[in-house]
Amino acid sequence: MPSDAERRGFWREPGGEPTSRTIAFEAWALAAREILTETAQTYHATISDTDLAEAVQARTNIRTSQRNWLGTVLLPVIHLCHREGEPPLTSLVLQSRDGMVGDGYDEVLRVEELRPITEPDKREHHAAVSRLECYRWAGSAPADGGEPRLPTPTAARRRPSTRATSTRATSTGTATKKPATTKRVAMSDRPIAVCPTCFMALPATGICDDCG
Repeated sequence: MPSDAERRGFWREPGGEPTSRTIAFEAWALAAREILTETAQTYHATISDTDLAEAVQARTNIRTSQRNWLGTVLLPVIHLCHREGEPPLTSLVLQSRDGMVGDGYDEVLRVEELRPITEPDKREHHAAVSRLECYRWAGSAPADGGEPRLPTPTAARRRPSTRATSTRATSTGTATKKPATTKRVAMSDRPIAVCPTCFMALPATGICDDCG
């Protein structure tokens, strides 16, 4: 049995049995949505990208030696939230290096048919409004509806537990109106559909080249 240092690719704990990228990413996306739903149940809570990456691996018992994969895992979460009429839960994920959502938040804007926000301050404000929507949806916002909060690099973060949850958050308030500085995108700028199995962009045929 290989040691942790010798393992490569994707594997299951505790035995180290190898698994595929597709299986890992699908399990991680489902776990990420659960963890972000739990995070939204605490008013003004956020989670860093490094904490979330560790949490999804711990919850699913699937690990990897690869790096910089979380953004790909969160892509279907963004699309699923939009499709289900839920607020953008990925707005709760902050970069550990600076405590901001960064340009990864642009995918949230694209699925809402809005142009990317190039000014960091305006992007962070938009994300703060989205987080408030998450807290209201999850029932953690105060009775007066709460208010957006711009995070700081030292903002308190809620580290989620690794136990699974079946609790579904419910809406408790009206979504806050988006800032008026964003513009609608043309049809040609809209995002390509994502394969629900391998999370890769689908071609014009709508049939995944990898999954068939």
